[in-house]
Amino acid sequence: MTQVPLGGQVRLHDGGAGRPLILLHSLLADAASWAELVPILRHQARVIVADLPGFAGLPPITGGLAPVAAALGDAIAALKLPEPPLLVGNGYGSFLALRLALDQPDLLGGLVLIGCGAAFSEPGRAAFWGMREAAATRGLAAIADTAMARLFGAAFREAHPALMAARRAAFLQTNPETFDAACMALATLDITAEAPRIIKPALLMVGSEDQATPTAMAQDLAQRLPKARLEILEGLAHVPQLQDPKRIGDEILHFIESTRKPAGI
Repeated sequence: MTQVPLGGQVRLHDGGAGRPLILLHSLLADAASWAELVPILRHQARVIVADLPGFAGLPPITGGLAPVAAALGDAIAALKLPEPPLLVGNGYGSFLALRLALDQPDLLGGLVLIGCGAAFSEPGRAAFWGMREAAATRGLAAIADTAMARLFGAAFREAHPALMAARRAAFLQTNPETFDAACMALATLDITAEAPRIIKPALLMVGSEDQATPTAMAQDLAQRLPKARLEILEGLAHVPQLQDPKRIGDEILHFIESTRKPAGI
């Protein structure tokens, strides 16, 4: 896939042909978390995988979700795509997609949100504050086990030690400043009042074992978005595209078909 660095803040890996999809990774993962999904999608779509600010050697952007979403919006606009893309976000990436949908709705054609919500519960907020404090005082290694538990269920972690080692190593490469800023942004997130303004079609997916963004968050968001459909993924967790890429790919390809405009319109 071709790497397209834009503005030094976002890097896009562009390949395939068809309806453009832009994949936005989680805070606890990186762009490699899409590796098993991309070949499935590229049969029917132009797949553009993003390295977000503060990952893969890119400089961080602090100040909340809005400036990161703005940099992402600039990168998307610079591509001059033939039609508005569908944004596919996982965790942190899905919250950025929501922010972009609110701030620059004309840039996108729809949303696929994997592990998302309008606001975290008080225990959810406390988890971010706790991870932020631990990372700041003892480093990311101090919370690596916590991060892996938030990404995958216990049985899956035990059955896939090589994948866990790779995911742990990727997490430890996260820019500490980016992690700190993202934890603060997510701990204070609340778009419950704004969400109904997002009128683009949206597919929400959430794993039944997702500890980071529990099913109740997705259920709440689905009720707030005017054109949303929710799929609960039994047995999967926060990064389901690494657990069952075929199922996630099939859901996304079906969503592409459902949002395709009839000929002549």
